Amino acid sequence: MTEVHAAKVRGTEEDGVAVFRGIPYAAPPVGELRFAAPHPVKSWDGDATKYGPPAPQAGYFGMETLVKDDHNWLTLNIWTPATDKKLPVMVWIPGGAYILGMSSLPEYDGVNLAKADVVLVTFNYRLGIEGFAQIEGKPANRGLLDQVAALEWVRDNIGAFGGDPDQVTIFGQSAGAGSVAALLAMPRAKGLFTRAIAQSVAGTVFTPELAEDITKACIAEAGQDLSTVDPFELSAIGDAVIAKIMQYADRWGLPARRTILFSPVVDGDVLRQTPWEALKNGAAKDIELIVGHTRDEQRLFNAIEAIEVTEELADEAVKLFAPNPYPQAEPEALYETVHSDWLFRMPSLHLAEAQVTGGGRAYLYELTWQAPTMGATHGLDIPLVFGNLDKGQPAMLIGGAPEAEALSDTMRKAWTGFAKTGDPGWPAYDTEQRLTQVFDTQPTVTPYPEETSRRIWQDHEFAALPLQKETR
Repeated sequence: MTEVHAAKVRGTEEDGVAVFRGIPYAAPPVGELRFAAPHPVKSWDGDATKYGPPAPQAGYFGMETLVKDDHNWLTLNIWTPATDKKLPVMVWIPGGAYILGMSSLPEYDGVNLAKADVVLVTFNYRLGIEGFAQIEGKPANRGLLDQVAALEWVRDNIGAFGGDPDQVTIFGQSAGAGSVAALLAMPRAKGLFTRAIAQSVAGTVFTPELAEDITKACIAEAGQDLSTVDPFELSAIGDAVIAKIMQYADRWGLPARRTILFSPVVDGDVLRQTPWEALKNGAAKDIELIVGHTRDEQRLFNAIEAIEVTEELADEAVKLFAPNPYPQAEPEALYETVHSDWLFRMPSLHLAEAQVTGGGRAYLYELTWQAPTMGATHGLDIPLVFGNLDKGQPAMLIGGAPEAEALSDTMRKAWTGFAKTGDPGWPAYDTEQRLTQVFDTQPTVTPYPEETSRRIWQDHEFAALPLQKETR
């Protein structure tokens, strides 16, 4: 039994690792606290043997069926190999386009990482309308504020679980990596972590005007004030807007064309600048950073959406999403490269370059291993980093390939080694040599491999995405 603020915590032991699940780090955000910044927990019974319920989810991949009729969404989980040492702490932020994601997914089981002598923390945060809609009179970026509250809980309590609150690394993938980028830029997160790992940074952030217009569409779909809609029904309102999102393409621009309804908002308070601008200005110069992407990011989305790429569709992608023309290529390869670059690859590269420009240190990587199912697609890094090669949906990307085990071991050692020392085992990135760790069956260090894309995007600014036209 471990004693922390507000309770004595009872967990379990699994494979030699102590595990604590479902610890509330903030009060349930309902009733008077709905759409508010997170508030402290008053008390709880200390039972940490089961995962807390996830926040309401969008209706994709069956995730919504895992949501329970329970408002205690703001919980975290801990895997620790010891409670009498001061070990480095790694805090995982789940991704999912800011509309999906839960810490209880089997791919996020932390036993393998904890065995490397780190304390692993995962947590839930508010999503969709609850977490990111721009609601008048309410704080913006509530999902990001939840993340700050979880990190504050870690600062105040992780010592009781053998963790060192002065040696915290945050890491996340996709929208989780977009959250990492936002936290690097947020004054409220200052001092809550010392290192960060951003895997496939989601490159979208919104202006308040765009976020407000999207919220108006959600209100119109609901036909009533959003606060009067049950939280478990509210995500369906977002799903309904997504289903007809192309109706708003002339106003919402590229996010509508990529079916992106929510992103962090550069509101001038919680998030004062885009992550790329903030890092260029030195906001995270004292934070050591790993950032990178997979080679074939878009391939997963082509498969999920059953996209048949024609020459016209590829040409349209270049026209809409690319800052400059691309070299001639087969339509499918061209479409895949443009979308990979716009949403993940170039935002990740530019985050590393912004960190270096701002006086900080960054380590760049690319995952290029061609897994049997979809190559080095989006999400392949998750089972490799966690070592869960046969658990959860992302494990299907591994396809049982025997070489995955050695690659997983290499990536896991790099991530945990970085959490311990600040050195992942390859040279820091600079804008002259551009040395990059390439993760494959034979990992190597080379100049950044995607040089053609780098040059196309080198002058592009990842600014907050605006409202295209005034609301009619």
